[in-house]
Amino acid sequence: MLRIPDSRIDQFIAEDVPYIDLTSEVLGIGAERGEMEFFTREACVLAGVSVACRIAEKCGCEIASARADGDGLAVGETFFVVRGAAADLHAAWKVCLNTFDHLSAVATKTRMMVNAAHAVNPRCEILTTRKSMPGAKDLLTSAIMAGSAFPHRLGLSETVLVFENHMEFMGGFDAFVEQLPNIKSKCIEKKLFVEANAEQARTLARVSAGGEGVDGIQLDKVPVDELTSLVVELREIDPRLTLIAAGGINPENAAAYAATGVDGLATTAPFSAKPCDMSARMHAL
Repeated sequence: MLRIPDSRIDQFIAEDVPYIDLTSEVLGIGAERGEMEFFTREACVLAGVSVACRIAEKCGCEIASARADGDGLAVGETFFVVRGAAADLHAAWKVCLNTFDHLSAVATKTRMMVNAAHAVNPRCEILTTRKSMPGAKDLLTSAIMAGSAFPHRLGLSETVLVFENHMEFMGGFDAFVEQLPNIKSKCIEKKLFVEANAEQARTLARVSAGGEGVDGIQLDKVPVDELTSLVVELREIDPRLTLIAAGGINPENAAAYAATGVDGLATTAPFSAKPCDMSARMHAL
């Protein structure tokens, strides 16, 4: 389970309810008891439940029922029910709803890509990049995991992934290749990955065949019609290499890229999902 500190939950609530629910106070209904049901107007993969439960409880509500993150929902289905005072229900209302419709959209788009990839290559995983909205990495990571994907790279401290920009400060690709044995010797607990074009990938595979080179190659923007033969070629040179396709991968072409035989598809596409059409209704008790 992804760990989100209480301070983050408090921040989510404070954005919408900085002091009081003025409307409930003016109407004098704050102490009245009620129930709030969240439902969806479109089929989707649910995400945000664990966060919404904590939001609702922080607002003083009781959780009556809740579906699980990753569950598939049908049109019109109720997935979250809470009870409490009217003021507390209204405090939790939009914060929970915004969490559900945004994160469920990401989870739904993610699951679409996962299903497409696994249909043609069950061993090819969808891996989301670190190009997410600043300040929302924890929420987006929970959403893509609800959609059955994995975070490709959560930050610079996590993995060793060499880009062209790194090589620029080393004298270029050839200079980097010359230093590979020394670089590899420093990766005691981490695997060494490099983003490369087709020709660079061939060079890296040949150098790495003896075990002193890279552990994986991220094939950047290689057209899908060229990737199949390239994957075969690279695996013939060094079967142990992990191969990841990256660059422009989306729900429409995920299956085609997965069918090339790569081990994973690095993508940013799920982060741009349009919010799901969800809503909530309240009943006085």
